Amino acid sequence: MEQLLLLIFLPLVGAVVSAFAGKSAKLISTVFAVASLVLALILAANFIPDASTQFLVNLPWIQDLGISFHAGIDGISMLTVLLTNILIPVIILSSYNHDYKNPGAFYGLILFMQTGLLLVFTAMDAFLFYIGWEAALIPIYFICAVWGGKDRIRINMKFFVYTIAGSLFMLMGIIYLYLQNPAHNFDIQAFYALNLDSVQQGWVFWAFFIAFAIKMPIFPFHTWQPDTYTAAPTQGTMLLSGIMLKMGIYGVIRWLLPIVPTGVQDWSCLAMVLSVIGVVYASLIAFTQKDAKRLVAYSSIAHVGLIAAGIFALNQQGLQGAMIQMLSHGINVVGLFFILDIIFSRVKTNKIEDLGGIAKVAPQLAITFLIIVLGTVALPGTNGFIGEFLLLLGVYQYSIWAAAISGLTIIFGAVYMLRTYQNVMLGKTNELTITFTDIKGTEKLVLYTICALIIILGVYPKPLLHLTEASVQHLLEQVNQKLTTVN
Repeated sequence: MEQLLLLIFLPLVGAVVSAFAGKSAKLISTVFAVASLVLALILAANFIPDASTQFLVNLPWIQDLGISFHAGIDGISMLTVLLTNILIPVIILSSYNHDYKNPGAFYGLILFMQTGLLLVFTAMDAFLFYIGWEAALIPIYFICAVWGGKDRIRINMKFFVYTIAGSLFMLMGIIYLYLQNPAHNFDIQAFYALNLDSVQQGWVFWAFFIAFAIKMPIFPFHTWQPDTYTAAPTQGTMLLSGIMLKMGIYGVIRWLLPIVPTGVQDWSCLAMVLSVIGVVYASLIAFTQKDAKRLVAYSSIAHVGLIAAGIFALNQQGLQGAMIQMLSHGINVVGLFFILDIIFSRVKTNKIEDLGGIAKVAPQLAITFLIIVLGTVALPGTNGFIGEFLLLLGVYQYSIWAAAISGLTIIFGAVYMLRTYQNVMLGKTNELTITFTDIKGTEKLVLYTICALIIILGVYPKPLLHLTEASVQHLLEQVNQKLTTVN
C-alpha cells in the first residue's frame, strides 16, 4: 500500500518543490522523475503477472457519498504505469537545451500532470478516476497556453472545450452508474456487477465513449489534435501524444468494456468503422503535410485508429496488441517529436521542403532518426511490429475487410515516414542545413535511450506479453460472462 501511495504522490511533492525552486527546477524535477521511475521498476519487479490486482490501497475518503481512495495495479495498469514513469524523465531531459520562462512552474506542472496520470491508471474508484482525469488536463492546458507557439490561445481553447465536454459526458455516465448501484459507492467492481439492460448500456456507452474518443482521439473527434500538437511546446506535445492519449485507450479497456459489454457489442460496428476511417483519413492527410510536426500528428491519429479497432474487435489478440502498441507508440512518438525539436532548434523550421542533407553533417542524428522511423512503421525486429501484428490479427478475426483497410496504415505509414526521412536527412545540404550540428549531451542520452527501447522491445517482447496476458484474459472472461448472462 505504501509503495503505491508513494508512487502516486512522489511526483506531486516534486511538483511543489520544483514550483519554488526557480532556476534549479530543471534538476530537481529530473531527480523526482528518476526516483519515480526507480520506484515503478521496483513495483514491476515485485509484480506477479497474474489476473489479480496488487499493491492495493483502499482508504475511506468521502464516506457519506461512498467515495474511497481505492487504487491498485494489475497487468493492464502496470504497462501504463511503466510507460508514464519511463517517459516523464525522458521528456524532462529533452527540455535541457531550452530555457523556458518561469521554469519552476513549467516543471512543476509536468510533475503535477504525472500524478494525475498515475491516478487514472491505478484508480479502482470511479470518482478517483475522474479526479485523476481532470487533474491531468489542468497542467497540460497551462503548459500549452503559457509556453505554446503562435495562436496558442485560440487553439488551446478549442482543445480545452473538446476535452471538458467529453469529461462532462463521462461524469454523467459515472453519476448514472452510481445511482444504479445498490451499494451507493463508486467502486469499480460494483460497477462491473451492475445488470443494466441494453438501452441503459447504450446510453452509458456513449457517455464514456465520447470522452475516451476525444482524448485518443478517434475520427471525427480528432479535430483539436493537429493544431494543438503543432502549437504546444515540444514537451507538451510529448505529454499529449506519448501519455495523455493513452488515458482514452486505457479508459475503454478498463471501464467501458467490462461495465457495458452489451452496449459495446451493439455499437462495436460503428466504433470499428470510425476507427478504420480514422486510419485511412489521417494517413491520407499525412501525405499532404508540408510541416513535419503536423505530419507526425496525423500519423499518431492513424496509429491510434488501429489501436481502437483492435480493442473493439473484442478478442485476446486485439486487446493485447492494443496494450503493447500503447507502450510502443508512446516511445516512438516521443522520439519523433524530439527529433523535430532538435531540428527546429538548429534551423528554426520544420518545413520539409526547407530541409535536406542533414545526415551528412549530423550522422548520429540520422541513425537515431532512422531507428525511430523504422519502429514507427513497424519493421520486424522493432517495438512497433509485435503490437501492429497482434492488432491486425485481432481485427482480422472480427472482419477480413476491416483488417485489409486497417492494414493500409502500415503501407501508408512506411511511404510518408520514409519519404519524410529522405527529404529531411538525405540529399544535398542547403544554406540552412550546411551548418547543422550533430546531437550532444542530453540529446544523445534521450535518443539513445529511446532507440535502445525500440530495439530491445522489438527483439524480445515476451516480458510485455507475459505481463498483460493474464489480466487481458480475465477481462475478456468478465465481458463474455456478462454478455452470456444478459443474453
